[in-house]
Amino acid sequence: MTIPVKQIYPRTGDKETIYLKHVITNLNITVGDFTMYNDFVNDPTLFEKNNVLYHYPINDDKLQIGKFCSIACGAKFLFNSANHTLSSLSTYPFLLFFEEWGLEKKDVTNAWDNKGDIVIGNDVWIGYEAVVLAGVTIGDGAIIGTRAVVTKDVPPYTIVGGVPAKPIKRRFPEETISALLEIQWWNWSEERIARNIGAIQSGNIEQLKQAMYM
Repeated sequence: MTIPVKQIYPRTGDKETIYLKHVITNLNITVGDFTMYNDFVNDPTLFEKNNVLYHYPINDDKLQIGKFCSIACGAKFLFNSANHTLSSLSTYPFLLFFEEWGLEKKDVTNAWDNKGDIVIGNDVWIGYEAVVLAGVTIGDGAIIGTRAVVTKDVPPYTIVGGVPAKPIKRRFPEETISALLEIQWWNWSEERIARNIGAIQSGNIEQLKQAMYM
């Protein structure tokens, strides 16, 4: 079996779809194996520049994306520097212009509210031009609808959509979700996953349970 883990372009002749892990250079961005990004507008290898926005080293904030995620064209991840602090009586970021106003450079991070890292679980599908804001955690198996703006955490195997994004429904019954979170097939070896792709695609949870011990 030859799964091209180390290839940027896993599909012959397709330069719009990449395995995202292999184009990441920023140490504050981590991406799991087989997570894919498709971009038919811009060069997908420029993901860090075009899709991870306001991600400045001064904050040391992190983007963590799990394994086997599917990220559609134009999805964006907006970090803390995009925020203007709401504790001020003005939304104007005076501290960014510390030279102009005689302020201390060390205080520049007080110009925005720091809401934390962005954490994306495994097997998450992020739809076309969706936006995920700083401080959000998206659980395993979740689906983010087209052009949704995600401002709050998304539970595992939950479909959300809209502005701001709100839950639409759970993907499976609670019993199935609990089983999937226990099985964690995305952490299996490539060989075991390959043997059980049929069960995954057909929704055969009982076969996946059995495969845990095989």
